[in-house]
Amino acid sequence: MEAREVLEQVKAGKISIEDAEKYFKKQPFEDLGYAKLDTHREIRSGFPEVIYCSGKPDEYLANIYVRLFEQNGEAFGTRASAHQYEVVKEVLPEVTYDTVSHILKAEKPDKKRYGKIAVCTAGTADIPVAEEAAQTAEYFGANVERVYDVGVSGLHRLISRLDVIQEANCVVAVAGMEGALASVLGGLVSRPVIAVPTSVGYGASMHGLSALLTMINSCANGIAVVNIDNGYGAGYIATQINRLGCGEHRKEEKQERDQ
Repeated sequence: MEAREVLEQVKAGKISIEDAEKYFKKQPFEDLGYAKLDTHREIRSGFPEVIYCSGKPDEYLANIYVRLFEQNGEAFGTRASAHQYEVVKEVLPEVTYDTVSHILKAEKPDKKRYGKIAVCTAGTADIPVAEEAAQTAEYFGANVERVYDVGVSGLHRLISRLDVIQEANCVVAVAGMEGALASVLGGLVSRPVIAVPTSVGYGASMHGLSALLTMINSCANGIAVVNIDNGYGAGYIATQINRLGCGEHRKEEKQERDQ
């Protein structure tokens, strides 16, 4: 339960001041021995803790997932395997798994979303990383417009969707090979571009290093670069930018809650 929700329930007389006091007296993390769950992260940063699933033993992952779900009413995991999905589903039947992005999530129903983020890929092979970015942004409350397979080898495909891309508060450019898509978009939009190099490409692409170097050395302005295949990081930053871009909507929502 979020701090605001606790305070609203006190205001509405649904819980006592004593019960609310117990909530706020909790230490800012829950120590499981093998993990320390950052239960106050959303209070500090506006985003709850996310689970990096890859490499976690089954029992640890299941317990962490359930504890975070109980804390927040939802939980989000990245880089999960199909096996890990089955493990978590045993203890949390409502969890869903996307085989493209490898995201494991249990989400609150009827979640409100604001603004717009455009997630673009150079090719179809870049979509798994792009979906990690897009679904991260959607989970954190952003509307996402997907513009896939618009790389520089057929620039007319990108131009045909340019009006949609230019309306977004932030643009995520996901590309492997030589990674030129970010530079092209940087010269066509007035909003920040987050470049995501992918490990897609032949031998000399060096598992995404060539795309990373191209993006870092772009002559276009307004481009920031995350690590190779880091769709989650791009989706997170894009959400922060989107929240700034639609600040008025969030103020209106706060006023509605306060009435």
